[in-house]
Amino acid sequence: MISTVLVANRGEIACRIFRTCRELGIRTVAVHSDADENALHARVADATVRLPGATPAETYLRADLIVKAAVASGADAVHPGYGFLSENADFARAVRDAGLVWIGPPPEAIEAMASKTRAKELMGLAPLTEVTEADLPVLVKAAAGGGGRGMRVVRELAALDGELAAARAEATSAFGDGEVFVEPYLEGGRHVEVQILADTHGTVWALGTRDCSLQRRHQKVIEEAPAPGLTPELTEDLLRMAVRAAGAVDYEGAGTVEFLVSVDGRAHFLEMNTRLQVEHPVTEAVYGVDLVALQIRVAEGHALESDPPRARGHAVEARLYAEDPASGWTPQTGTLHRLAVPDVRLDTGYADGDTIGVHYDPMLAKAVAHAPTRAEAVRRLATALDRAAVHGPPTNRDLLVRSLRHEEFSTARMDTGFYDRHLTELTAPAPDRHAPLAAALADAHTRASRFGGFRNLPSRPQTKRYGTAGEEHEVHYRHTRAGLEADGVRVVHADADLVVLEVDGVQRKFEVARYGDDRVYVNATTLTALPRFPDPTAQHAPGSLLAPMPGTVVRIADGLTVGAAVTAGEPLLWLEAMKMEHRITAPHTGTLTALHATPGQQIEVATLLAVVQAT
Repeated sequence: MISTVLVANRGEIACRIFRTCRELGIRTVAVHSDADENALHARVADATVRLPGATPAETYLRADLIVKAAVASGADAVHPGYGFLSENADFARAVRDAGLVWIGPPPEAIEAMASKTRAKELMGLAPLTEVTEADLPVLVKAAAGGGGRGMRVVRELAALDGELAAARAEATSAFGDGEVFVEPYLEGGRHVEVQILADTHGTVWALGTRDCSLQRRHQKVIEEAPAPGLTPELTEDLLRMAVRAAGAVDYEGAGTVEFLVSVDGRAHFLEMNTRLQVEHPVTEAVYGVDLVALQIRVAEGHALESDPPRARGHAVEARLYAEDPASGWTPQTGTLHRLAVPDVRLDTGYADGDTIGVHYDPMLAKAVAHAPTRAEAVRRLATALDRAAVHGPPTNRDLLVRSLRHEEFSTARMDTGFYDRHLTELTAPAPDRHAPLAAALADAHTRASRFGGFRNLPSRPQTKRYGTAGEEHEVHYRHTRAGLEADGVRVVHADADLVVLEVDGVQRKFEVARYGDDRVYVNATTLTALPRFPDPTAQHAPGSLLAPMPGTVVRIADGLTVGAAVTAGEPLLWLEAMKMEHRITAPHTGTLTALHATPGQQIEVATLLAVVQAT
């Protein structure tokens, strides 16, 4: 029997595994980087071991340090989670060689399937070795790892070499392995996968299908189980192929076999992930199982029942990211003041007051809803996210709500190009026009409680300015003998935390939270309190390129120097933040008049990187 588990991971998945371990009476050990010293996963574990450094290469990708930590802490088993070393056969061997239990598949199975190139060969497929115009579009993919890192769609042959280089760099940073390959890119397909679970006695479960078609930058955003709209015949084919893939490598433990389903209903094998997937909770909800508990039981040598449990209902999961979808999905950092999503399962690696840093993936949490039907599950999740309190850096919360309520998704007609087609409409500003007034009234109540508000003499209306979604809003109110008054709206109640307004005979509640001097959250609207007079020094020359996030300058375009002619959209330099590369491109055609960035430079958000003067 396993008594102590070290989780070789961080964040949400480490916290999720610890939760099951506690329920099973198993002690837990966390490893943490210096950047994660006060992270939630380190706080909730029974014991912790420091991994010196901050970057993944220094810490969570150091198999030797993690094995040493497991031995030193008295752990008798290691769970890899997902990402990092979860599909590293050498790490699995090192764990076993140290006399520890590896909660995962055999190293030989990982070796056979963890490399997407070897997995395709095992399934009788082969990547493209020579790409021609006739092969376009193609997809460049990292052979190791997942999560959308090291993936690039190439539609022009001239761009292939650059995208190969970028994918190699990103894969090396994220997985410690820069191998990439090229395969055909199928337009309009759906991403469908099958959850498998196998024991050491020859039993393999295929726990239904999942649809993961809604993706940004080839990383999943919304997942659901079962995959809707598949014919019974196609579903059976997918389950059969998944079981065959597991049998081909004598698989043990949890894994996922992924497919792309073309518009004509044909299934194309993509890869087998020899680990727990981020989206595993939707399968748990539908089948009523705890996949982590089952992983542990399999690792202890227990046999599965001959048949898997029956599916019931439908489950949908949405990944909440600290990012700005309208600005190229740029990751965001800062303090997460509050995170609360009502009435659904919430898996997270953050607690109120935690800091979102620059070194790791920007996913804050996964929200999961389960209901008897797909329509009910989708509605429940959309409503929960709409009501959520997410106070901190910008997130994709509004995008998730709009995606779940989009007609193409609600009718299950989505594919992997969903965001390519709909991102503009899904990110269009739509602030609540009464939110700024509610913020101003809450602020007025706070000030009045401190200094007194009503004056016996008539007073002019007070004015407040707020910014939200790139727009400015000016609101007016006044103190009267009867309380606060605003033109056109009856103020039913106003205090520092709650404002009730009556608009056209309907009373609406606005929950208000303020952090610092300028950031205000009113229901689902984020506002910035603006000064009465703008700061004349906060100006930049036209064509200035400011860093959209904190990170590291990893490279500058070849031959780029001050005075060079550039064209609109041309990549000038690349930043790395949260394990992803982000291009900084020319805003227009013109001349590069300033270049302040250098490779290896650590930069903060809004740092001036370069200036392009339009011609």
